[in-house]
Amino acid sequence: MEIERINENTIKFYISYIDIEDLGFEREEIWYNRERSEQLFWQMMDEVNYKEDFNPDGPLWIQVQAMEKGLEIVVTKAKVSKNGEHLELDTEDADDYDVPVEEKIENLLEDKFGKNVSSSEGDEEDMIEDNLWIIVEFNEFEDVIQLSHYFNNLSQFGEETLYHYHDKYYLYMEFSHEILDDNNQENIISQVLEFANDSDLSIHLLEEYGKIIFESDTFSQVRSYFPVEV
Repeated sequence: MEIERINENTIKFYISYIDIEDLGFEREEIWYNRERSEQLFWQMMDEVNYKEDFNPDGPLWIQVQAMEKGLEIVVTKAKVSKNGEHLELDTEDADDYDVPVEEKIENLLEDKFGKNVSSSEGDEEDMIEDNLWIIVEFNEFEDVIQLSHYFNNLSQFGEETLYHYHDKYYLYMEFSHEILDDNNQENIISQVLEFANDSDLSIHLLEEYGKIIFESDTFSQVRSYFPVEV
């Protein structure tokens, strides 16, 4: 997937139909099945957020253009005006313009993409900081075993789930802010990447199509099943 950051509030990305099929979706169903097209959209937004730190919170203005070999999608964050009657958008040429809220511009995607994108819930002050997470890919299970023993002295730091998908192993790691600070989280990630590769797959894809090998405590379970030979 090709991603282009237009400005702070707008991002454009292109995904080919081949990439869409690789994610487990059929070309026809993204137009006629709202639930499946919604899953695809949020998988793409997960990748966009991970690579470009573009968190899709609040109401969104979404433009979808169907091209010969894929989809070009532009997503812009909008904010509600002070009187609550308009959505203010920051366009590519940096000029603001208003759109009546009653037009529900976040539903424009439904016309072309078959889904309804809703705004985030609750006020900003009520939002809880998201935990840092990463998905890595292992070519061989032996790499998982080596990493597990490498972290032999590491205490619990969050969530670890191991998946098997398309003959490869994927580890989802989510770090708890209550256990590790940002520096320690980054150190652990750098160590993990010595044994694995960063993956573009989303957790939604793995949950739906992958096979769970270890749902939790992956490292400790791997060590128990594959102890170090003395």
